[in-house]
Amino acid sequence: MTTAVLWFKRDLRLADHPALMRAVEIGDVIPLYIFEPDYWRLSDTSGRQFSVFAEAVADLRGQLRAVGSDLVIRCGDAVDELAKVLSEVGATHLISHEETGNDWTYSRDKRVAAWARGAGVIWQELPQSAVVRRLGDRDDWSKHRNAFLTKDALPAPKALNPVSIESDPIPDAPHDHCPQRQRGGRTSALATMESFLAERGHSYRKAMSSPVTAEHACSRLSVHLATGAVSIREVVQRTAHEQQMRRGTRDGWLGSLRSFQGRLAWRDHFTQKLEDEPELEHHCLHPAFETLRPRPADRATLTAWENGETGVPFVDACMRYLNATGWINFRMRAMLMSFASYHLWIDWRDSGQHFARAFTDYEPGIHWPQVQMQSGTTGINTLRIYNPVKQGLDQDPAGVFTRQWCPELAEVPDRFLQEPWRWDGEGRVIGRTYPRAIVDLAQASKQARDRIWAVRRDPSFGIAAARVVVKHASRKDKERHFVNDRAPRRGRAVKPDSRQQSFDF
Repeated sequence: MTTAVLWFKRDLRLADHPALMRAVEIGDVIPLYIFEPDYWRLSDTSGRQFSVFAEAVADLRGQLRAVGSDLVIRCGDAVDELAKVLSEVGATHLISHEETGNDWTYSRDKRVAAWARGAGVIWQELPQSAVVRRLGDRDDWSKHRNAFLTKDALPAPKALNPVSIESDPIPDAPHDHCPQRQRGGRTSALATMESFLAERGHSYRKAMSSPVTAEHACSRLSVHLATGAVSIREVVQRTAHEQQMRRGTRDGWLGSLRSFQGRLAWRDHFTQKLEDEPELEHHCLHPAFETLRPRPADRATLTAWENGETGVPFVDACMRYLNATGWINFRMRAMLMSFASYHLWIDWRDSGQHFARAFTDYEPGIHWPQVQMQSGTTGINTLRIYNPVKQGLDQDPAGVFTRQWCPELAEVPDRFLQEPWRWDGEGRVIGRTYPRAIVDLAQASKQARDRIWAVRRDPSFGIAAARVVVKHASRKDKERHFVNDRAPRRGRAVKPDSRQQSFDF
């Protein structure tokens, strides 16, 4: 019987797994996961992410053992380990999913493809999401996404052949202090999904903006989607089932579930951007912004932002929360990146590296388009300069979250909590146990706005912006989910203005 090696990457599950089904069609399946040391030394990866993946790999191994198989684990370079395993089992078929990863994984996959061609290995990559490789244009992307997601999710195989080749132990995780992070693995993923759809998600629409309520009300599935412990199709279809069951109700559930489906659509939409243009991990979508901010960033300023020591309480509280948990809600991610980009004038490539490492749910296809959008370098999004004082007052009106994560401010009265520099008792705390603000918010905001608009007013700016719209914007008439990220209607002139592609969070 023919043998196929199934190379797991960001697809750590057995259910709804097209690559696994293809491997089963070929013959005996050798499930393989490779821990690649060079990947885990990158500037956008971290020990907290490694731990989540290690837990998901251990869970996957349990799933495979339950159906009579096992997971072969190897540590080393992907080409070297693939060559060894295929040689050990006498296989000429390698199966995996299509990965939209960072530049490192893209280069690694090109090396694997070159090795496979030279070694006579048949490497098949199958999609596991609605992201389309070699997409011609965006016009029919929504139709493709809908077709993919409405197909029945594939069942997990009930039995697989036993595996008896040598396996390495799961390596120890690099040290990364993240005491409150989520655990990885399909067991946790399914429990998280069910608790969201049965109870936690009821207030999703109203509660997702504040870090006070979002931890409970948001789905918390992003980390599990990032490892592939659950598939996007499983989540979309399970959510659609709940929508169907709740039709005709007026208790708030349907609005929350519709909003959640919209966020799931955004996930594929943004990943498609990186799939279509891998260079956007390193270069501004609109070339006019390429040298707008200095590089490398001022080290002291960047470190203060990374550690939550900017002297702006709500910013610091959010960053400290992120560093301790590996997660924070979307609006606060946007605010933190906006603050770094506009108030501190840090280039997105520098701040984006810390953000990538801090997130346990880091996915390059979502991350890099998002940090560019929040930094104003796409050329087509409305500038979104968050006022961190206003955000603190709006999203943490009682100051509970800010005081929890910035305990140095215990003496500061409530009315001055988000602006402690206005407190007449400043010398007792500010500048002693808690830092002074490293920037004047109003002055920095005005200066940033003036700099950005100086670039956008250039007569040639619209030409490149129009190209970005054509290549990356959603289609207004076809993609109802993307009310804030879409191209003009057909027949209208394509030009950037203050309305195009702004996320109204």
